[in-house]
Amino acid sequence: MGNLSFGFFSIIIASKASGHNADNYYFFIAAGLCIMIAAIFDGLDGPMARLFKSQSQLGEQLDSLADLTTFGLAPGFLMYKIYLFDLVLPKASLGTPWDIPVGMALAAVFPLTAAFRLARFNIAHDSASFVGLPSPVAGLVIAFIPIYNSNTDYIARPFAIGIFLTIAFLMVSNIRYSKPQARIKRHFTVLRLLGFIAIISVLIYRFNLYYVVFGVVMLYIVSGLFAMAIHLVQKLRYIITAEE
Repeated sequence: MGNLSFGFFSIIIASKASGHNADNYYFFIAAGLCIMIAAIFDGLDGPMARLFKSQSQLGEQLDSLADLTTFGLAPGFLMYKIYLFDLVLPKASLGTPWDIPVGMALAAVFPLTAAFRLARFNIAHDSASFVGLPSPVAGLVIAFIPIYNSNTDYIARPFAIGIFLTIAFLMVSNIRYSKPQARIKRHFTVLRLLGFIAIISVLIYRFNLYYVVFGVVMLYIVSGLFAMAIHLVQKLRYIITAEE
């Protein structure tokens, strides 16, 4: 419920602004932060359910609906309000009675791919890995865009759209991503936990909490691509060896 609430808050806040006006970025940053807070709730619900032995099919379905809102609809709407709201094919050049809202169609890609990703997960999944980029990770990437824009150079629209569509594609791809919770559970020790906390603390002190989290998210995305590349190389070597 916390996940769903902050996803809804993100949509409302983002609706209050459009475009590249510097004043609007307070709304866009707040909308992105709401998605990040929602991701914390999303990460806690499973462990809390297991701790209190309250797992249920109702909870699983509610989790998917909340994820669709927070990591599908909210990022798509945020991207629309920042970059895509004025992207149209004018009616004068097409001879149609109205403009064609290309930006609206592009923004819809994210909730569509998130819905497909979540539906596929509900039908079949294993305990060791995800098929396709998890929707919370995808949503976090988009949530970081307004924060990046407010602290560094503004991301050009073609590049931002490229990021947006690439992340959406990764959600519906067959690339396998590890489940961090499963790996942590298998290799958990107090010493490793303390070491991880120490490293993260130093990075946050040296850089910035937002960029540390963003770095972790990007490493996770790259890890899946790297694992896929290794798998393809091994498969190619096997084919070549078999032919010889």
